[in-house]
Amino acid sequence: MILLKMKRVVLLVILFFIYFNSGAQKKALETSGDVILFTLPVATLTTTFIVGDGDGSWQFIKGLLLNEAMTYGLKLTVNKTRPDGSNENSFPSGHTSTTFQSASFVHFRYGFKYSIPAYALAGFTAFTRLKSNKHDGWDVIAGAIIGVGSSYLFTTPYLQEHMELTYSGSNGDHLIGFTFTF
Repeated sequence: MILLKMKRVVLLVILFFIYFNSGAQKKALETSGDVILFTLPVATLTTTFIVGDGDGSWQFIKGLLLNEAMTYGLKLTVNKTRPDGSNENSFPSGHTSTTFQSASFVHFRYGFKYSIPAYALAGFTAFTRLKSNKHDGWDVIAGAIIGVGSSYLFTTPYLQEHMELTYSGSNGDHLIGFTFTF
């Protein structure tokens, strides 16, 4: 059932790529990237609250704060002109770094299979930034690296915090125990 839902999300993203690649929908494409920029982190943080993962919430917030500090610190120091000439905040892509930080948090915390839709949305957001002429490939790649790296630094796997494997041995007796806390 989950795989079917993930396949639908990926198919939807592919259809968006085809639709928005036609050239006439530049404003709609840019707007969809802006919407994902806000909804993906909010959905990710909300999910941590729904599952009662307080540690995960805190890890996500730390990763997001580091990501935003690095991204906007680089934007202010590098001063690279955007491909459309609108300003000097091209490097790195903030949209890409934020969405990839959210997707990689889900990956590192809950597992890859749960992060596939989030990665698809993050990739679509990167695509929107390229097609709307706000960034070039290097801006998007750097944003993705910063986003994934900031999650990697703070995120621990969720299940390992709730599992414990024990071993006890004495007088030739051996006991292996496994405990899982819900």
